Amino acid sequence: MSFGFRVTHTDGLARRGVLTTAHGPVDTPAFMPVGTQGAVKAITHRDLESIGAEILLSNTYHLYLRPGDDLIARRGGLHRFTGWTGPILTDSGGYQVFSLAPLRKITEEGVTFQSHLDGATVKFTPERVVEIQEALGSDISMPLDEPIPFPLDPKIARLALDRTHAWWKRSRSTKTSLFGIIQGSISPELRKESAQIIAAADPPGFALGGFSMGEPAALMDEMVAYTAEFLPEAKPRYLMGVGMPRDILAAVRSGVDMFDCILPTRMGRTAMAFTSEGLLRLRNAKFARDERPLDPQCDGVCCGSYTRAYLRHCFAVDEMLGPKLLSLHNVRYYGRLMKSIRQAIREGTLGKVTA
Repeated sequence: MSFGFRVTHTDGLARRGVLTTAHGPVDTPAFMPVGTQGAVKAITHRDLESIGAEILLSNTYHLYLRPGDDLIARRGGLHRFTGWTGPILTDSGGYQVFSLAPLRKITEEGVTFQSHLDGATVKFTPERVVEIQEALGSDISMPLDEPIPFPLDPKIARLALDRTHAWWKRSRSTKTSLFGIIQGSISPELRKESAQIIAAADPPGFALGGFSMGEPAALMDEMVAYTAEFLPEAKPRYLMGVGMPRDILAAVRSGVDMFDCILPTRMGRTAMAFTSEGLLRLRNAKFARDERPLDPQCDGVCCGSYTRAYLRHCFAVDEMLGPKLLSLHNVRYYGRLMKSIRQAIREGTLGKVTA
């Protein structure tokens, strides 16, 4: 196991740095395209590399169900199985504890799911979740945790946070870099408590979980900044599942280093594109005769070769090229945003960056 983190530049609380892993370095702040089931939807590895992606995220729960961690391990791990040679971070399945609430039962021992595929019983304990990620060969892994729903119910929040901390104490890995996850919803007291408990174990990095659960964006910004105050400066900070470009920029300014979100590809598949002019909804009839490039300030293949009218046509006739092109464009947009953020931190001009 080879893991390290070094801050190279700062601009206020924002940090530019380098994350070192066994499968290569990652420049931070970094956005991780999401390959939930081992593939970023509609985008090849070559395309990801061409737009500067350095690290991918995959999902432990989904890979456990299909094709199975044992099959992936027998084929040399997730890197060899998928063909991606760069770093991979795997989440723990903790989000599925929230998203699959009707199909799961939580106890102090762990979580029992009813598979959304075939109804089979799936048991996740803190120990088993780590074992699965070790079998996958993840560079960075996450412990089992219980996100707290929003709006906040103090009793539910207390029970969930205590379980998360108890599960963390049972989570140990010798083959991956296991980050500690901080929960606490929108409660300053719970966030502070969680940060201090997790930090006391001195993990190689920290994940801020339980955000983007329905709380107002301004409140999320405030709580992310508050939580980051309690984390060691020498360790990387990962904001899980967030989010929109403005969310990422706000979190970077609070000292967060790593991000992931399904929005770039999900929105690309539904004809929505991030551009320098804002979010474009290409199914809108006004684009039917729009011969301009998708984003005049982008030099990617989508913007350099196709018009807005043609891209809208692809969606109108269910041509798969449309979702592919917009997914690639959106992930590239996020990559360009992160590159501009890193450059601005180096130059001390982050305050001028907009998203």
